[in-house]
Amino acid sequence: HPTIDYQLGSVRDAFDFGPIVGISRRAALAALDKHGPLANQPWTGMYELRLKMSVDRLPFRIPEYLYTIHHPDVRPTGEKQLDYVDPRNEDLQRDCELVCTNYLRTIGAFLEPRFRPVPTPTTTFPVTASVIIPVRNRVKTVADAIGSVLEQKTDFPFNIIIVDNHSSDGTSHILAELSAKHANVHAMTPARTDLGIGGCWNHAVMSKQCGRYAVQLDSDDLYSGTSVLQQIVDTLQDGPYALVVGSYRLVDMNLDELPPGVIDHREWSHDNGRNNLLRVNGMGAPRAFDTHIFRANPMPNVSYGEDYCVAMRFSREYEVGRIYDPIYLCRRWEGNTDAALPIDIANTYDTYKDRLRTLEILARQQMNEKGHVG
Repeated sequence: HPTIDYQLGSVRDAFDFGPIVGISRRAALAALDKHGPLANQPWTGMYELRLKMSVDRLPFRIPEYLYTIHHPDVRPTGEKQLDYVDPRNEDLQRDCELVCTNYLRTIGAFLEPRFRPVPTPTTTFPVTASVIIPVRNRVKTVADAIGSVLEQKTDFPFNIIIVDNHSSDGTSHILAELSAKHANVHAMTPARTDLGIGGCWNHAVMSKQCGRYAVQLDSDDLYSGTSVLQQIVDTLQDGPYALVVGSYRLVDMNLDELPPGVIDHREWSHDNGRNNLLRVNGMGAPRAFDTHIFRANPMPNVSYGEDYCVAMRFSREYEVGRIYDPIYLCRRWEGNTDAALPIDIANTYDTYKDRLRTLEILARQQMNEKGHVG
């Protein structure tokens, strides 16, 4: 069970050091003397100690197998990653947020709740909203996803942009049939063959078919009702917000609810949400972006963490709108890419997200040094 190196952005409380950690007593006392004593909380002692110590020196990993243990938590990664939104962990998460916030203040990466106004675009758009669906080999689910969009009732024009990333299982045939039947369904296949999910998103949003707002729908998920798109666009315009994030319900392929049920990320707050975002692994779904701003800040061309990256980037400058009603059905099935990851893949993903956090912390430090708003 290999572990990963610690970096500046490894600020999440769930960072896995393994169960054996050596701590220099002298370094610990020096950190507490310089940055203050630990809070008298039942769960956050080690988390707070390592953040205070990491201000001046980062933990060091020994990349060797040195011990054997019996590990009690054998749940798949798809279950573990949602621990921080489990209502039973609310008190723990609140305490961890306070620890992380104080750390960000110490290192000059904390952002006060001041935001840039959303700029008015200078270009015109063919429709008000575009639902973006990247897809590769989802013959069992993609028609359902598209169908849940076609059922939307809105007072504005919208379309669906499906980026077929060179499917080989019959998905392309389904998309061709739906495009021929519905004028607002646009299926496109990029010439490039090296695109991840983020690259597919960029391909769609940069296209001339993209509307004023770009709204997310994964190819194996569904909108939960016929007014979802209207609610999202209304929220974007009411802010106005550069980014709006909804809430979702975990379900199986029969649409029966799976634990922990509704994922609404109520830990988000107006004053501290974008700071706490550096601690947690995500912010919810579906996500909807101001296309004008997205085009200036596209996603990285990867298939994991691409949405987290652009959400941090947006929140660095702009206020984020939230919808806490479950407007999205996230279907868990054997084809989900993150349902049960092997340890090497999980480590790769965690390292990448920590790297994104590292870059974001550096950018926020620089912004604070220059005195920029947002």
